Amino acid sequence: MSKNGDYTRLLKFVIPISLQYLMYSLVSASDAFMLGFLDQTSLSAVSLAGQVAFVYFLFPNGFVYGFNVLGAQYWGKGDKLSVSKVLTMTLRYSVIVGVIFSCVCFFCPKLVMLIFTTDPELIDAGAGYLRVVSVSYLLSGISQAYFAVLKVCDRPGLSSLIGSASVVLNIMLNALFIFGLGVVPGMGIEGAALATACARVFEVVFSFIAIAACRCPNTGIKYLIKKDETVMNKDYWKYTFPLLINQLGWGGGVAMYSVIMGHLGNDAVAANSIASIVRSMVASVCWGIASAVGIVIGALLGSGKLDEAKRLGGKYVRLSIWIGVGSGLVILSLMPLVMRIVSLTPTASWYLKGMLLLASYYIIGNSLNSTIIGGIFPAGGDTKFGMYCDVITLWCVIVPLGMIFAFLINAPVMVVAFILTLDEFVKIPVVYKHYMKYEWVKNITRQNGAGEMGVDKE
Repeated sequence: MSKNGDYTRLLKFVIPISLQYLMYSLVSASDAFMLGFLDQTSLSAVSLAGQVAFVYFLFPNGFVYGFNVLGAQYWGKGDKLSVSKVLTMTLRYSVIVGVIFSCVCFFCPKLVMLIFTTDPELIDAGAGYLRVVSVSYLLSGISQAYFAVLKVCDRPGLSSLIGSASVVLNIMLNALFIFGLGVVPGMGIEGAALATACARVFEVVFSFIAIAACRCPNTGIKYLIKKDETVMNKDYWKYTFPLLINQLGWGGGVAMYSVIMGHLGNDAVAANSIASIVRSMVASVCWGIASAVGIVIGALLGSGKLDEAKRLGGKYVRLSIWIGVGSGLVILSLMPLVMRIVSLTPTASWYLKGMLLLASYYIIGNSLNSTIIGGIFPAGGDTKFGMYCDVITLWCVIVPLGMIFAFLINAPVMVVAFILTLDEFVKIPVVYKHYMKYEWVKNITRQNGAGEMGVDKE
């Protein structure tokens, strides 16, 4: 493959996937911007309640990442039947977890909010949001599985189109339901939740139509309750379980950041919510690179092109560093605009400025680690290393340090925020050392989805 070809295939996936990540970030930005016109309490409450969706997505994301590992390699091999089998498993587990989250948030929203804050105002406002938005969790798990199929089957632009249209719809409905128009009454914070639920319905319907139209591997409802083939099920959980634990460990640690900030006051919560939105929007390209690299490298490994995959891995790692640096500069350039358009207390504004400075260098490490741990390693079935790396870094180092500085030492908010941005850089040396072992250069497919594994290692 030529030098230009190395990047052309990657860009085919990076652009639509990054756009999809960006559009989803715009929903959070839209919620924050519109609810900011109401009051800071609404803004902070949605920020904390949104952590439930963040925690929920760790589960379907883990299932989808497991699908990507096997799906990309089997698609590269040309085995559509096996892709369909893996999709069936992914959908089944996503639906189960979605039902659980939807029921808990509908029937016990105040208990859920108590996890994140003890402020009565934030609890009441957040509970109203959670009860309305609860149905979206089940629907999101389904749509994310269908989006994954479209990406693996070389239709990333279509998944991006549906996701982007869903976001546009979400933002329009935000304005309608939050403030009201004509016969539609203003619902405030609950209006933002209703807009999200409607957008998820749109995603599920149109992603299902897209898969049927493109003749991508699909699954019928009756297969969701059938017993899986033992070999395929074993392979699925072999690669999915570490990714799921990695997602839960990493995501749980990030959620703990919000728990820590939630107990440092309303100003800290508001500033952290805005900084997180800005960082997520800019990091869309970084995450797009990671997802695209996983699909491209996985397809090469599944088709037996191990040398090519190894060569491209090194090129994409270097690219991720430059993407991270560029993303940090973008955050710095956006700082004056962000400070001008948000309406916060003087203390919260000061916190926000500092948190954006921290985000500008944090994103460099995030870009590099996302590409290697979230893209390259899983592409070859190396899913356990990321699990150990993220869980140990967060739960044995960063979260304990953050809690000590926040609750025992009573350090200033910005000192705590700095501690919570160290995780990406703590693990870089270990990550790169493991990368250079090239244990990820493997073909993990089986003949017709069963039997002997493919070429094991270069």
